[in-house]
Amino acid sequence: MKSTTLALLYIVVCTPIPWLAGSYLAEARLNADEPQPTPLPAGELGRVIELGREIVEHTQDHPLSKPYVGNSLNCTSCHLDAGRHPHAASFIGVATAYPAWSPREKRVVTLQDRTLNCFMRSQNGMRPPVGSEVSVAITAYITWLSTGQPIKQNPEKPLGPNHTPDLAPAKGNIESGQALYAEHCASCHADNGLGSEDGPPVWGDQSYNDGAGLSREAKLASWLKVAMPQDDPYLSDQQAFDIAAFVNSHTRPKFRLSEHLPEPDRLGQYNAE
Repeated sequence: MKSTTLALLYIVVCTPIPWLAGSYLAEARLNADEPQPTPLPAGELGRVIELGREIVEHTQDHPLSKPYVGNSLNCTSCHLDAGRHPHAASFIGVATAYPAWSPREKRVVTLQDRTLNCFMRSQNGMRPPVGSEVSVAITAYITWLSTGQPIKQNPEKPLGPNHTPDLAPAKGNIESGQALYAEHCASCHADNGLGSEDGPPVWGDQSYNDGAGLSREAKLASWLKVAMPQDDPYLSDQQAFDIAAFVNSHTRPKFRLSEHLPEPDRLGQYNAE
């Protein structure tokens, strides 16, 4: 009798219940895009991760990153919600894709390489040294946002699993984009595109240079589609391309690699005492 009871208990506890499993998996799929909270590690690692978040949110003003920034942008100007936005240049899962092949650099790059190159292009500044406090902190924060996700290195391009989706190719109309910009964008980014308290500059000397990813019309359009207007993105694909064409028709800094690299002896840094 006792063995029979144990056997029945085993069947009840251990046998999968199809409807319950299906419901759980459906809920998991529905919430797959939502950033899941993860406790910070204890000790110094947790402190450095938190430092990385602070730098991401206040890149142009933080004392560690400010010397390397050449415009008025923060990492959060593109990576919304400190990279936790599920679609707009999300950091979620990014660390799982590296090292990755980079067609632009024509070499395999690390997550730290990719992060530091953003200082040269999106922030029109100087590349921080590899292994420096600022680069380690930012990459520690980005890696923490990938906690628990399986590694899947990217052999095609340096993009994580939640990268901004590409749109079907289209040609933007600058004239239409100008009207759309005035209606949907100027209230935050100003009529002259030079930014305000509510939004960063989108062209001019204080915006990203022409070597940044968003200087490409298709790249900017795909980002606008999922990110703008902030908290309520409702643009059609064509509207996103039109605004992208208008924004990128304006002048912005020229990217010259030699002007964004430190002296050779500052490219890398061994950070142990």
